[in-house]
Amino acid sequence: MRIDFTKMHGVGNDFVVFDAPADESVLQPERLRSLADRRTGIGFDQALVLGGPKRADTAVFYRIFNADGDEVEQCGNGARCIAALLHHRGLTRNGAVALDSPVGVVRARIADECVSVDMGVPNFDPRSLPFEAPLETDPYPLTVAGRTLEIGAVAIGNPHAVLTVPDVEDAPVATLGPAIERHPRFPKRVNAGFLQIIARAQVRVRVYERGAGETRSCGTGACAAVAVGRRRGLLDARVRVATRGGELQVDWQGPGESIWLSGPTQISFEGHVEV
Repeated sequence: MRIDFTKMHGVGNDFVVFDAPADESVLQPERLRSLADRRTGIGFDQALVLGGPKRADTAVFYRIFNADGDEVEQCGNGARCIAALLHHRGLTRNGAVALDSPVGVVRARIADECVSVDMGVPNFDPRSLPFEAPLETDPYPLTVAGRTLEIGAVAIGNPHAVLTVPDVEDAPVATLGPAIERHPRFPKRVNAGFLQIIARAQVRVRVYERGAGETRSCGTGACAAVAVGRRRGLLDARVRVATRGGELQVDWQGPGESIWLSGPTQISFEGHVEV
């Protein structure tokens, strides 16, 4: 079977985007893992699969699959790339479009090189991740490899644990990341974020993504880090987020309000593959 695809990235977080195939065997984990391989496949952090809209007020319904083949709930940079692709195809109206996802509608705005998406209201209820905790608090103690860490926990459509560190470049992402991701208190695993606060309007973030490993950037991870820092009174409503792949912007007015993710996207190339 031939699959036509578009390879895209949002500040280094890379995707392969294709229309939902009639034969869903293409979406089996082993096939997706083969496509994700950076030596023998296409290579990607996530595959974004576009289907017909399920709601009259949306342009598309998308599904997200991590490089390990598991389907997940949400992807911030992925949503931005889909919005940019629809805009490129002339399917937006006045630079705006609504996308449907497994966790609900995502509103998007495109202005010049910047694509912004509404990632919904951050949810700090541990049951929303899910995260095993007797009640909602902040921070939570988490014992990892004989050490007790203090983490923030928040859902941005998908689950995030956020660890504040003095310097993200020195943070043990390669060892603590997978240990946090698969900690038994996160029954569906978790994205592990490492947050360095530079100033009230500037942070640096690295994320070990569930099912993909450390990525060059993570949109929902940037939102989660800002939401945790802002909830603690350490950050302003608008924050520049530096990642290894580039810079994002996160805007959050506070509890009960949607959190917005903004930044550039790019189409790398188009192609087809036999699967």
